[in-house]
Amino acid sequence: MNNTAITFGPISLTLKAFLKQHLYSFVFILVDENTRKLCLPLLPKFEHQIIEIQAGEKYKTLETCQSIWMQLLAQKADRKALIINLGGGVICDMGGFAASCYKRGLDFIHVPTTLLAMVDATIGGKTGIDLANEKNMIGLFSPAKAVFVDPKFLNTLAKRQLNSGKAEMIKHGLIASDMHLENVFESKVISDALIQESIGIKQYIVQQDPLEQSMRKSLNFGHTFGHAIESLALRNGEDILHGEAVAFGMIYALKLSAKYTGLNVTSAKENIKKIEAIFGSYPLNKEKLSQLIQLAKNDKKNEGDQINFTLISRIGKFEINQALNEADLQVLLK
Repeated sequence: MNNTAITFGPISLTLKAFLKQHLYSFVFILVDENTRKLCLPLLPKFEHQIIEIQAGEKYKTLETCQSIWMQLLAQKADRKALIINLGGGVICDMGGFAASCYKRGLDFIHVPTTLLAMVDATIGGKTGIDLANEKNMIGLFSPAKAVFVDPKFLNTLAKRQLNSGKAEMIKHGLIASDMHLENVFESKVISDALIQESIGIKQYIVQQDPLEQSMRKSLNFGHTFGHAIESLALRNGEDILHGEAVAFGMIYALKLSAKYTGLNVTSAKENIKKIEAIFGSYPLNKEKLSQLIQLAKNDKKNEGDQINFTLISRIGKFEINQALNEADLQVLLK
């Protein structure tokens, strides 16, 4: 499981070669209004049908999935059909989930068009949707048939979207490689080599632990509070991207690491300062912390009444299954 081939290079060559090797009855391309306009023209020419959904995390719902399924049904899609997810994390998460459920499973491939999707969302076989404004409550482990990464899609992105992806690359450095972390912070331009390096870190971790029983939990660094921040933003109608929420979550995970897993305080402060220089801050008060704690209690990785964090003891060394209670988290208000 999760031996998905990740191919790096011009989409005009890589995708066309794949389609020649596999004879699908139908090819559907899942897009939103943005990727239809900006990214679809960059694909090579081949026979296909379009399924379009609305852009944004707030549409990552069962209702949108039902719309996808109804369109597949109307087009008489059979089990030999292919879905190409052309977009960022929302498209890839939801497209993979929809494909995996329809007629008990269609092949799907990812063509990530955001930096975040390239280095994170499309790697590892996680698919899913949100439920009642809470992140990824419904989903499956279901690996894509293939992932095709072409950095030219990054030219369609605003700087904010690029920074959102950069947050996941920072996470990879914090949990696995001080050299990668330094390269990400120092690079003014995200190079192809840096993207491939980040993909390699996540791919290695996923291959060791495809179903998230141990090592793969390291990838949740910053995500326990990050997902809670996203859920709160959805509930309040705030505009916070996934990578931004993860960045804020990492700030708090670094503070908790300094308190509970022995991370050097100076190292924690230095990295917090670098993250805040890119993303700003997400100030907590007693009320907001309480809201985040309640949302974090719904995290899939929790057991009992405690909240399960991934922390670090030094840059590149993660500590999984760090169970903290509400009293432990009050340190974040100081």
